[in-house]
Amino acid sequence: MGKTLFWIAVFFAVLIASRFLAHQAAKKRFRDDKAQQAPRTQPLPSSEQMVCCAHCGVFLPRSEALLNDNETWCSEAHAKLGSPRPR
Repeated sequence: MGKTLFWIAVFFAVLIASRFLAHQAAKKRFRDDKAQQAPRTQPLPSSEQMVCCAHCGVFLPRSEALLNDNETWCSEAHAKLGSPRPR
């Protein structure tokens, strides 16, 4: 009976020691990964005003839109077609 209890104690001691060592290794990996990540040096892009195409109604950034006759268009084809006629 004494030998059985001894081996059970050894088994649990090894189990606890291996879990402790695995936890320490995971913490070290996490710190190393965090140190290797480059700090963000570029600021996030600023937001841009969205405009609506006068022909199809799709929204797009103002920098990508075409401005013609005080109206915005998503493409040259829609600028040539003009505003849709009311039905």
